[in-house]
Amino acid sequence: MGLKIRLARGGSKKRPYYHVVAADVRSPRDGRFIERLGYWNPMLAKGDAARVSLNQERIQYWLDNGALPTDRVARFMAEAGMMTRDARSNPNKGKPGKKAQERAAEKKQKEDDAAAAAADAAAAPAEAPAEEAAAE
Repeated sequence: MGLKIRLARGGSKKRPYYHVVAADVRSPRDGRFIERLGYWNPMLAKGDAARVSLNQERIQYWLDNGALPTDRVARFMAEAGMMTRDARSNPNKGKPGKKAQERAAEKKQKEDDAAAAAADAAAAPAEAPAEEAAAE
């Protein structure tokens, strides 16, 4: 039986409240769980002490019995000093999508064409008087 320490959503519409629970991986997110281990209230300010509460003794018991924390719960545990967690890096997260890149390339191409046309237009009148002087 696979065990997870994960979040179970509660609260009302647009007012989330999460319980930290030990549950079988096959059970639904908000369904059956084995034990409630804490809570997380994302509606409170980040500096508020009551935002996250964990029963560290019981969490350690479940970790010793093979339960694995989800990423979000692992973050809470790392903030509480219960475990160390490597920082993740996703360098592609900040890049624009494919269509946005295509639009940017089109815009740049139009700007380059307009700049080239302006340069040609500026160079053409300057050459005309020189040609007239050479013809005389």
